Formats: sequence, structure tokens, C-alpha cells
Amino acid sequence: MQIAAEILRGIAERSLLGRGAATECAALQADLLIEAELRGLPSHGMQRLPRLLARIDAGLADPATSGRAEWTRSGILAVDGDRGLGPVVMMHALDRLTDALPAQGIALAAIRNANHIGMLAYYAEAAALRGHIAVVLTTSEALVHPFGGTDAMLGTNPVAVGVPAGPEPFVLDLATSTVSMGKIHHHALTGTPIPGDWAVDSAGNRTTDAEAAKTGAIAPFGGAKGYGLGLAIELLVAALAGSALAPEVRGTLDATDPANKGDILILIDPAAGSGRTSALAGYLGRLRASRPADPDHPVQVPGDGMRRRRAETMAKGIDLPDQLHDEILSLAEG
Repeated sequence: MQIAAEILRGIAERSLLGRGAATECAALQADLLIEAELRGLPSHGMQRLPRLLARIDAGLADPATSGRAEWTRSGILAVDGDRGLGPVVMMHALDRLTDALPAQGIALAAIRNANHIGMLAYYAEAAALRGHIAVVLTTSEALVHPFGGTDAMLGTNPVAVGVPAGPEPFVLDLATSTVSMGKIHHHALTGTPIPGDWAVDSAGNRTTDAEAAKTGAIAPFGGAKGYGLGLAIELLVAALAGSALAPEVRGTLDATDPANKGDILILIDPAAGSGRTSALAGYLGRLRASRPADPDHPVQVPGDGMRRRRAETMAKGIDLPDQLHDEILSLAEG
């Protein structure tokens, strides 16, 4: 069922405002959800809204705070999210780091006690559009099995990188798991089988059943390489943010526990180094123009697909599964 983005935005904003969110907080959280839908990431889109509202109702999320932050070292900002909405806490940290860049050249925010931050590309792109390089990291519940194992021991631990590169920034956003658990939840919601190499069930057997995968473990991407990168992010975030390690993390997929994962945001002023971002757009253009393996599928760079999907979805509307469509409309009626 397709619905215009602005209709869904309005439903999300009104639902949050009705639960005490400040206007700017409601607008920011709603924008994150809508942008995820527009860019083809429904796992981080409107399917998150009912759970988020339930977390607010249960006192697990505060829709009015942006958290508390203090500079613990020159260029190091420690953030207690005070159970705030993830996008609100993250963008407040981004603003604080931006203010520090003229003097510091590089600054890092280590964030704990904030709710799910959603699509990392949102923050990497926002920073790059301000002219800054950004690296964004986050962790999650134990959802991924180690290379050579079958038990869920690591988070999906995504990383995003944003770099100013002419009219459109370079934006890379990827999980260190084969897929996000949110994507598996989306397949379960739509009753769609998953590929056989995505996950194992609770007994450690490969499965195409999304419901079975929800209680199993996701594979790391690229075998040992994805496992190693995911583990490095797990340790780095916990060490800097003081957040829980994956087996003890809760709060991004439930409405029963406080969110105790961690987030890291690093901002760099390109002018603090060689400042050669002016040459990057031309190089990306050469990549796109290089010889493709399939003439019908030109070479792309990270971010191109998201921008294309966004334009297409804006034109035709956001497609929600029937069950989610009815649940979202019930929020509007309530």
C-alpha cells in the first residue's frame, strides 16, 4: 500500500508531539524514519515507529531531551543521552562537534544511554553537506555469529563514512553483518523468505525462514573479514562510550529495556589536512564512467542507489506492508 511521504511524516510527527516531544525533536525523528523509507531502508523506517512510541509510553525513551554532554578532553565529547531519541541526541552531538572544529580540526563524540539512531547515512551525509568528513559507528544487541560459529555474539555494528565531494557527498553506510536484523524483521513482516546465506536458526542451521532467523544469528559479511571489522567496532565503541557489549545490549529491538548500546561520531575538518576535497568529485565521475562488467548496469559509487531510490519513491509514494499500513493508520486515527 503506497502512501505519500508527507502524509506519513505528519502521522509520525503528531504521534510524537502527542507524547510530549518538542516540535524540533518530533520533526527530526520523523525525518529520519521517512528518509530511511525513501532511500529503500524500510528496516529503519516506519516499522520502527510503533515500537518507539511504546518505548516512550513505557518511560524508556524521553522525547523531549537532547541529552547531556561535556568535554572530557580537548576534542572528546562524552554524551549521556538521558534516554533521548537517537536522532535528536546524535544531531545535538553533531552540532557540538561542528562548533569545535575550527579550533580542533578533529572531534569525537562518545554517546551512551540514547535510543536507536537509525540509518547512519543520515548523519554522515548531514556532516558532509556542512563540509566535514564524518565517521559514524554504532552497536546493537548480540545478533551476529562469529566467523566459524553459530551463536549470536556480536552486534550488527554498522559504520558510515561521509566525505564532501562536490555537488553530492560520498556516503557509505554498511553493516558488518550480511544484513541488519531490521531487514530480517521486515521480511518476517511481509512473509518473504530470506536468502539461505543470511542467517542461522536457533539450532545453528541455515534458514530461509525470517521468523526462525529472528531467534537465531545473522552471518557476518565477507566471512572472517566482516567478523573482524564488526568485532573491532564492538570493542572500539564500548571502550570509548562505556556502553554494554553485545551479549548484554538491549533496547533497539524491544519495548521493555533501556537502550544501553553505544554510538561514536567523529568529525574532521578537511582543511586541517591537505584539504583536497575539490579533486574528489572528478575522481568519482571517472569511476562512474569506467567500463562496466554489464553495459546495462553502469558503475556506481556508494550513495548513488540511495539517491535514485529516494527520487523514485518521492514520486510514487512509500510502499508499506498491509499490516504496518493498518497499524500506522490506526496511530493517525488515535
